[in-house]
Amino acid sequence: MSAIKTLLAESIDYAGLFPPAGLDMATAVENYARYRTEPAAWALGRFVVPVSRLREFETAAARPCPDNPTVRPWRLALLAGADLAGDLEMTAKFNRRHSQTGAPPVLADTIEVKASSVGGIEDIMHRVPPTLQAYVEVPIDRHPRDLLAAVRRLGGRAKVRTGGVTREAFPTTSNLIRFLRGCVQADLPFKATAGLHHPLRAEYRLTYAPDSPAGVMYGFLNLFLATAFLRAGMEEADAARLLEEGSPEAFQIDDAGITWTSHRLDLDALRDARRFGVVSFGSCSFTEPIGDLEALHLLGPRARQA
Repeated sequence: MSAIKTLLAESIDYAGLFPPAGLDMATAVENYARYRTEPAAWALGRFVVPVSRLREFETAAARPCPDNPTVRPWRLALLAGADLAGDLEMTAKFNRRHSQTGAPPVLADTIEVKASSVGGIEDIMHRVPPTLQAYVEVPIDRHPRDLLAAVRRLGGRAKVRTGGVTREAFPTTSNLIRFLRGCVQADLPFKATAGLHHPLRAEYRLTYAPDSPAGVMYGFLNLFLATAFLRAGMEEADAARLLEEGSPEAFQIDDAGITWTSHRLDLDALRDARRFGVVSFGSCSFTEPIGDLEALHLLGPRARQA
C-alpha cells in the first residue's frame, strides 16, 4: 500500500449538500454513487447529511444510480440539530428501516454535534447510544483542553472547524495547532470540516461564485501530516510551519513513507495517525481534492487506482 493511500484512505467525507457547493439532494446522491465506482474510491469516506433531511435522502437514494450496492453499504455521517433527542429517535428508525434491505444498503453510524462546555458534552454523550460514534465539534478560540478531556472520557471523538466561506471563519494557526496537540496528548481521534478542499495551504477563492473573494485556506495534507508528526514527537513550532507549508516540492511521497524537509514518517506512523489521530475531513467536493493531488504530482496513477 502506498504512503499516500495509507494517509488518506477513506478520508474524504462527501458534504456536497453544504456550501460552497450547496447541491440539491438528488445531485449529491448521484455524485456519491458515481464516486464509489471510480478509481479514487479508496479515498471516499461517508456521505454527510443532516438528520432532518434523512427522508429526502431516502427518496433520492431509492432512484436508480450508477452504484454497485453489493460492494459495501453506504455509510452516513449525520449532523444533529437543536433537538438531539428527536434526531436520535429519527436515526434509530432510519437504521431499523435499512437494517436488512435498502437501495443502496445504508448505515448511519456516526453523528456530529456541537458543544461549548463540559456540561454540554456530558449531556450529549449520555444521550447518544453506543451504536453511534459521536463527533463533538468544540470551539478552539480558547484552550479546548477540558472539552477534549470530556469528549475522550465519555467515548466520543472531537471535531474541528477549519474554515468556511468567509476569511473570518478560518482559525489561526496557533489555535489549530493547539487543538491538534490537545487531541494527540489525549489520544483522541478527530475529524475536520470546512475549508479543506485543497491539499496544501494557499490562497484560493472561498466560494465557487465568479466574484468570490479569496482567502488563505488550510490544506488537508498539511493537517493530516501535522497530526501524524505531532504523534511522532514533532515540536509544535515545527508542526505550525508544516501546517503553513505551501510548496509541493517540500514533500517526498513514496511507497514506504512521507518526508517533509528533514522529517520522515514511515507507514506504521501514518497508520497510527489515522487510527488514533485524524479520521477524516468533510469536503463539499470529492473531485477537487483528488484532482489537486494529481496536479501537484503528489498522487500518481498507481496510487490513484490502488
